[in-house]
Amino acid sequence: MKNAIADLCHQLSLGVYVIGASHKGRHDAFTASSVMQASFQPLLLAVSVNPDHASYPLIRMSRTFAISVLRKDQVDLARHFGTRSGRELDKLRDISWRSGRTGAPILDDAMAWFECELTAVMPAGDHRIVLGRVVDGQVTDASATPLLYLDTGNLDDSERLYREHYF
Repeated sequence: MKNAIADLCHQLSLGVYVIGASHKGRHDAFTASSVMQASFQPLLLAVSVNPDHASYPLIRMSRTFAISVLRKDQVDLARHFGTRSGRELDKLRDISWRSGRTGAPILDDAMAWFECELTAVMPAGDHRIVLGRVVDGQVTDASATPLLYLDTGNLDDSERLYREHYF
């Protein structure tokens, strides 16, 4: 049963994104699969963030963040941002990116991106839901296929987490 639930969660049609944040000259980014549109008017996006991530305080202090949408061929990039801590290294150092109008990092090679201003933070178990109002965005490669969570395997160690915490 435990593995069946883990397998089921891997089948959810979630995309894979890099969430960037910046505050007072410090930049960081992390991989996320829990991003969804929460409202049409105003246009709001919700992102699930582990409050232990080095990026979380940057989001809270700057009250902004960017979402870079990854292409199907960018699993290594998802792994780069998803398996290392911004406390240990500058994850953006060797990656081509630019500051958006809010200052948040946007990956140059993303198939699309959004910039958001933080409107709310809500507890969600071991994570926080950050809600952002979209203030800018662009599709940069309309022909690209998005990277899906299913395509990443066990990148986030979810199988172990489901076994240890869910059952």
